[in-house]
Amino acid sequence: MYQLGHFNGWVPKGGALPGYTRAVTLFKAASTVSLLTFVSRITGLARELLIASTFGASALTDAFNVAFRIPNLFRRLFAEGAFSQAFVPVLAASMARAGEESTHRLVDRVATVLAWVLAATCAAGVLAAPFLVWAMASGLQQNPHGYEVAVVMTRWMFPYIAFMSLVALAAGVLNTRRRFAVPAATPVLLNLSMIIAAWLGAPWFARLGVEPIYALCAGVMLGGVLQLGAQLLALRRIGYLPRIGLRWAALRQAWTDESTRNIARLMVPALVGVSVAHISTLINTQIASHLIPGSVSWLTYADRLMEFPTALLGVALGVVLMPQLAAARAADDGARYSAMLDWGLRIVVFLAVPCAVALLTFSRPLVAVLYHYGAFTDRDVHQTSIALMGYGAGLLGLVAIKVLAPGFYASQDIKTPVKIAVAVLVITQLLNLVLVPWFAHAGLALAIGLGAMINAGWLLVGLRRRGSYKPEPGWGVFLLQVLVASVLLAGFLSWAAGHFGWTEMRVDAFKRIGLLALILCGSAAIYFGAVMATGLRLGQFIRR
Repeated sequence: MYQLGHFNGWVPKGGALPGYTRAVTLFKAASTVSLLTFVSRITGLARELLIASTFGASALTDAFNVAFRIPNLFRRLFAEGAFSQAFVPVLAASMARAGEESTHRLVDRVATVLAWVLAATCAAGVLAAPFLVWAMASGLQQNPHGYEVAVVMTRWMFPYIAFMSLVALAAGVLNTRRRFAVPAATPVLLNLSMIIAAWLGAPWFARLGVEPIYALCAGVMLGGVLQLGAQLLALRRIGYLPRIGLRWAALRQAWTDESTRNIARLMVPALVGVSVAHISTLINTQIASHLIPGSVSWLTYADRLMEFPTALLGVALGVVLMPQLAAARAADDGARYSAMLDWGLRIVVFLAVPCAVALLTFSRPLVAVLYHYGAFTDRDVHQTSIALMGYGAGLLGLVAIKVLAPGFYASQDIKTPVKIAVAVLVITQLLNLVLVPWFAHAGLALAIGLGAMINAGWLLVGLRRRGSYKPEPGWGVFLLQVLVASVLLAGFLSWAAGHFGWTEMRVDAFKRIGLLALILCGSAAIYFGAVMATGLRLGQFIRR
């Protein structure tokens, strides 16, 4: 199926064979997801910019970020984490082996069990809101009003997890059916809802004598409803709209299905693994809440910028590769399995390394141009930019995990990544002990970045040792080409960061935005021009 050779000279045998066509399809799918994710992140950035300029970084913004992080934590645990990791491989195997009718019944039964679990979880979360806020950020008690606001907002927003967990179910079905566009586009609806809430809702709440930041809660819940509605419409168009059983007998019947129980069994180690990753976030938020006011918000603003490269590269590749890797494993096609991993990792290195260079050398201009308006001060720019640099140190690892972990999940091996995640959690907290006293909140970001690099390296070694991934020829030359181009890029961005007064240009926003656009275009020209000058052909990524 593949003609293997030096990476720069790789070509498909005899033109567009099935393997070649499949590779081009994967590239187009990843490009589609990446483009739509980019639109999502642009609107998300507009959302954060508006929130930052309206509310700044204060005890109340800390309260909102903590309250929003709680349902997001559970969403990532259940929906995007343990559930997706267990559900997608089983669903892909069912589609490959059991046929449409059996797969549709599987979706119905899984949706039934999930709906009942979510109803119980949301009720418990609303009741336990004070404990959850304390467990997440007890330091908010330094400001009693901020702590009370966080509890109220947690109660209002906790049902968001139900909407997003059902969205994850729908996205799993759509992605497995190679309908990637809708799941990638629907996060825009949340961002637009929150933009409207901050822009129009906050002043309206203020006129009513209600704390304006509560408007963001309404935006979150509206966004959840709209995202679920869009996904359900997409499922209906392909004939996979799930039928949820609302009677106890339907729940018992769904639970006795072997595939459903298999998903539940796979979710147990997956839940542990995802929990480990988010326990680290929980600990970091707890530590940040005890630092100076604004620390949680600075980390949150930096994390939002980090979502651009991690989502555009890692999430897009993970979403596309996961069902395809599962299908290759179900067909016992080890060569295709390894080739897809190799293709994904090369794209990660090719694009994540220059992004990491930009975050390490150009963080202050990025933060200044995107956030430095209204209530967001020069001090906030500095504190956010050093946190962004900490995250940037581990960007390559954060993105690579999104490709490497599915290499295990597609084989329905969730225990190995869990063991690695537990070990990395311990290492990350040891790093916190060393880094936080020196760098405060930025030390928390740096510890996460370094931990991600260790995690990715460990996963890569594991895949190599079991023989699931065999690197194709040409990696040495490829890495040297990327390194040379990245060094040139670092020099240019370091000069641009120090040569212009990015915070002083606050009064002339359009000049600052235009200058940033020119520098970013110049950076792209330098990097891509350099790699092409060393002989790397960009079209090879499509041909693979």
